[in-house]
Amino acid sequence: MSYTGPDFEPSQPRRSPLRRPLTVAVAALVPGALLGWGVYAAVGGPDDGDGGGSDRAGGVRTSSAPSSGGSAGDDGEKPTTGSSSVPTSEKPSKPSASASKSAPAAASGPLEGKVVVIDPGHNTANFQHATEINRKVNVGTHWKACDTTGTATNAGWPEAKFTLDVAHRLRTLLEKQGATVKLTQDGDRSYGPCVDERARIGNEAHADAAISIHADGSGAGNRGFHVIMPGPVHEGAADTRDIVAPSAELGKRVAGSFVRVTGTAPSNYLGDGTGLVTRTDLGGLNLSTVPKVFIECGNMRDGKDAALLTSGSWRQKAAQGMSEGIVSFLRG
Repeated sequence: MSYTGPDFEPSQPRRSPLRRPLTVAVAALVPGALLGWGVYAAVGGPDDGDGGGSDRAGGVRTSSAPSSGGSAGDDGEKPTTGSSSVPTSEKPSKPSASASKSAPAAASGPLEGKVVVIDPGHNTANFQHATEINRKVNVGTHWKACDTTGTATNAGWPEAKFTLDVAHRLRTLLEKQGATVKLTQDGDRSYGPCVDERARIGNEAHADAAISIHADGSGAGNRGFHVIMPGPVHEGAADTRDIVAPSAELGKRVAGSFVRVTGTAPSNYLGDGTGLVTRTDLGGLNLSTVPKVFIECGNMRDGKDAALLTSGSWRQKAAQGMSEGIVSFLRG
């Protein structure tokens, strides 16, 4: 995202302190990926420009069907509607039914014994629960809204449907590799879960890797994907010191595979062209004790990116790119 996302307030484009080493790392991980992107762009792929800022949508009530098939159905901290009040103490979030269900037996494969937690950002029903999702929760360094509604395409297709659809595709791919996969929500909750619970689900699962799936709501002309990684935080309940390095590695591998498989360019408005962004203000990352990243797959408010995000065949490529990056990370 240009996150106003699951943990997001709008971020301003900035130069990442990891820019040079991460740029080199992405190039090393996916030799030829940028050359492949050049060919893709030449035949009508995504543009590569420069812009900045983001503008998350509020509650979404309508839903236009995507142009291609796939199930419809995200952890972002994005602007929400309705009033909110800060409680005097943190209220525990209800456990997610999807997280507590017994996962099906994983197939044998290279990821046998590995646990991956997928966090589909937001929830399609969040707009119906303004009071609940605006309730403040403690994310270690500060208090944030429980969750947000997410954004939508200009035609009204919600980010929450996009994220759940991609999460289902990604789960299938990872289970075929032998991984045990858990979702933070599977369309089985009336709202949320809150951002603190989303992190807790991954922690309690002792996940070997966790990924939060989103799509951005930035201005038209801002295009491409970016992967958000945790920066070093040690304050209150937040302590990311042990996960910064492995999360950076996970992020680089996911970004590299995403470029190669989807042909989509890194963000032209965040990440200095690397597709990699470091944040220290996101509860979903700050409260994680396992390697975790967020991925903003594209900008729903840009017509060209929206055409990709609403395509079932492209969403399958997006899931494949994430899967290959996660597999690469877990196999070392």
